[in-house]
Amino acid sequence: MLDYQAPLRDMQFILDELAGLERIGELPGCEDASPDLVSAVLEEAGKFAAGVLAPLNPVGDRQGCRLEGERVVTPEGWQAAYDRFREAGWIGLSLPPEHGGQGLPKLVSTPVWEMWFSANMAFAMLPQLNVGQTEALMIAASEAQKATWLDKIVSGEWAATMNLTEPQAGSDLAATRMRAEPEPDGAYRLFGQKIFISYGEHELTPNIVHLVLARLPDAPPGVKGLSLFLVPKYLLDERGEPGLRNDIRCIAIEHKMGIHGSPTCTLSYGDDGGALGYLVGEPHQGLATMFVMMNEARFNVGIQGAALGERAYQAALAYARERVQGRDIVTGEAGLPILAHPDVKRMLVSMRARLMAMRGLLYSAAGWFDLARHHPESATADKYRRYVDLLMPVAKGWCTEVGNDLCDEAIQVFGGMGFVEETGVAQLFRDARVITIYEGTTGIQANDLLGRKILREDAATLRELIADIRQTAGRLDGHEHLNDLAQPLHDQATLLDGTVDWLLAHKVDTAELYAGAVPLLHLLGIACGAWQMARLALAAEARRAAGDGDGDPDYLTGLSELARFYLATQAPQARAHGHTLRHAGAVLSRFSASTL
Repeated sequence: MLDYQAPLRDMQFILDELAGLERIGELPGCEDASPDLVSAVLEEAGKFAAGVLAPLNPVGDRQGCRLEGERVVTPEGWQAAYDRFREAGWIGLSLPPEHGGQGLPKLVSTPVWEMWFSANMAFAMLPQLNVGQTEALMIAASEAQKATWLDKIVSGEWAATMNLTEPQAGSDLAATRMRAEPEPDGAYRLFGQKIFISYGEHELTPNIVHLVLARLPDAPPGVKGLSLFLVPKYLLDERGEPGLRNDIRCIAIEHKMGIHGSPTCTLSYGDDGGALGYLVGEPHQGLATMFVMMNEARFNVGIQGAALGERAYQAALAYARERVQGRDIVTGEAGLPILAHPDVKRMLVSMRARLMAMRGLLYSAAGWFDLARHHPESATADKYRRYVDLLMPVAKGWCTEVGNDLCDEAIQVFGGMGFVEETGVAQLFRDARVITIYEGTTGIQANDLLGRKILREDAATLRELIADIRQTAGRLDGHEHLNDLAQPLHDQATLLDGTVDWLLAHKVDTAELYAGAVPLLHLLGIACGAWQMARLALAAEARRAAGDGDGDPDYLTGLSELARFYLATQAPQARAHGHTLRHAGAVLSRFSASTL
């Protein structure tokens, strides 16, 4: 079994120095996020992750879930762990106090969720859904609906899901066929099937609250005709407690290559007269509300990329320190651990550098969420809201691709033992493979980045972001210890500027642009990673100069060297993605179906 220890020092450094925890704690509504409280939360979460969730990770992988009739059985230990998780109040960490949550900033909950996903992603996918559903209901539900449902969802007493995908539609929500027929009492009866529903059925909680996209009889075609419905597994009795079983059945669970401990269900609605549900928000406006839950899920999936990458890095580092093989290529000395081999060292440093780049971007984005929600100046709130919108596809798409690469690299460090299930890294690789796909594939994220986030506003927000990157590069110019990082970061900003110019000049060449959308996403991800690593080096050098080494000045020096490694080895790859973006479409246009 792989051990897991939360990387608290790295987390705390990025929270303080890159994401601006002190600034977030000064925002209205965020005052409870004192340094002492945040430190205590992270420490306790790390203990729970390492002591309770991590030991169950291989159990969930081995046992998986099974369908007995219409009953889904989860792995041994899941129920006890969920009960402890719920009783400790972890689900409501960042959720509204008026419904039983603790109301802490998203910046505080983000590293906590990283711990959950590192320790046991299959388990953590369940409470993650409660957080996203709460955000959606807070925006669109009626006051009566909030009073009825939210307290139980925030506490985790009842579970939550989101139901989008259908067999014939896949990611094309415009092809949704689930129908909702009005009842005289204001409720609706739903008919149809939904697939790929994470935790769509289980008995870990006494009720499950489904948010379901469906069409009313008068719905216009396409996504503009989708409405959102709250459909409980059990209808509530006069006391507000689960009563009669609703007309929802789990008819299958997927047999997946990874995340075996998480049941992925096919749900059938309305086989016996219609599943009763309640309209959330206005008719035909369901997709906008569901996007709130989807964006929360997408951000969390990006965190999963960093989380699984961290777990893989810890495993690879521990193995490289223990595994003795070969001879030192310079001295010929035998009996050394493989960590002494240059290529193994290269892989491990590369893994750690990319991890810190991802973590810097994700935690900074979490801080932007809080600034957008709580900052009293509308212009500042709007800036960070736009930053979140622009970079959400990067947070999801690039971080999951990198996380998947890190799990792959860990197997390379292990060599043949990486393919042996007992070592545990094979599970990480299998679990990580799905994160590039669900909540929208990398291609879907890239199309969103290109079309909705860049071209729609003529790259105005991206230009603003590039200016911030240049500002950081300017701080490196002439720096006593970091001057060598200035030009590589300036190069990233120049590459981005040139890419934007090219995109806008070719705005009418739709097929050509979208053929290069994924390279564009990688380009922006790598450039943002370079930006965060430069900021990391500046913060580390400032602390070192102030004599604040937290008892370990080598740690701060190591952070600066990680930034150098990233800018020397990872950042240059952005230029290759830029080249592919500019040329892929023209080449692909010469391919026809007969030439593939």
